[in-house]
Amino acid sequence: MEKRLNYLVAGAYIALVFVTIIVVTVYLPYLKFQPEASEVATNYEQEDPAVLRGRNVYRREGCFYCHTQFVRYQDRETGEMVAAGDYVHETPHVLGTERTGPDLSNIGGKYPDSWHWAHHVNPRAVKPGSIMPSFSYLSHDDMSDLIAYLQTLGAKRKQPHWINGPQEYRDKYHVISELVDVDSSAAANAGRGIYMQNCAVCHGVQGKGNGPVSATMAKKPANFTRPYYAAYSNDMWYWRVAEGVAGTRMPRWKKSLSDEDMLYLVAFLKTLPNDGSAAAGEVEVTEFSQLDDPNKLDDNYKYIENLGADHGAYQYGGGRPH
Repeated sequence: MEKRLNYLVAGAYIALVFVTIIVVTVYLPYLKFQPEASEVATNYEQEDPAVLRGRNVYRREGCFYCHTQFVRYQDRETGEMVAAGDYVHETPHVLGTERTGPDLSNIGGKYPDSWHWAHHVNPRAVKPGSIMPSFSYLSHDDMSDLIAYLQTLGAKRKQPHWINGPQEYRDKYHVISELVDVDSSAAANAGRGIYMQNCAVCHGVQGKGNGPVSATMAKKPANFTRPYYAAYSNDMWYWRVAEGVAGTRMPRWKKSLSDEDMLYLVAFLKTLPNDGSAAAGEVEVTEFSQLDDPNKLDDNYKYIENLGADHGAYQYGGGRPH
């Protein structure tokens, strides 16, 4: 009897500890932490009804299984860090936990609607190597509503910092910028040799991402002639050259180039001609059948000429493929 009582006391103690932990870490913060709505918080009840419907499509299709909607301190090139007040109106929230796909906190306004149409119908047409499934089975209205919702994500956030490097690289660039005048023709000429020796094999002689090695890559090299890169700040270029790009075959050039050489390279990259016909996300596609027309695609994607072979078995808006 006494042994049984000891078990009961121990069990009650364990249960009390467990309940205390839950109350302290979950229930009390829920009661006491009531942040006010931030400037970027979206009240979906006050938005266009299409936005709320699109959010429901986002939840229904399980987009948050692969995509998150929060930016942490360690995240790079995904936008400003989020705050609790950004999510006051998110009930239920769709923050997500896995990053099988990119974070979508600041996707709003980054691409035109036509790009999203093409991306959801045939993801690999605009993102070679993407593992995102096709959502061509969505109805026209569901697709429109989903895109309307995506265009609200982060649209109210200030965007200048998207094209700046991390703070530590901004600080470092401020110190080393005296070594090289990256706006001078002399520096650009010096950087051209460094580019041809190290970068052209992947990015191509003209920086269009079509170097000889690019054909072997699932993740294609960047096309530096697109207007997106013209908006890069000097410290952003320096960070990108120094640290490379995670998940791609671009190396961290700080391991083999000096700061001075990397600045020469930055000077050359800034001189690459801007091709207005290859605007970031410029895929003028609004109907599924148009994906078969390579003239509708951005120049950066013209090497994908046989899109019809990939999706010919599916009919737009015709229901979920089996």
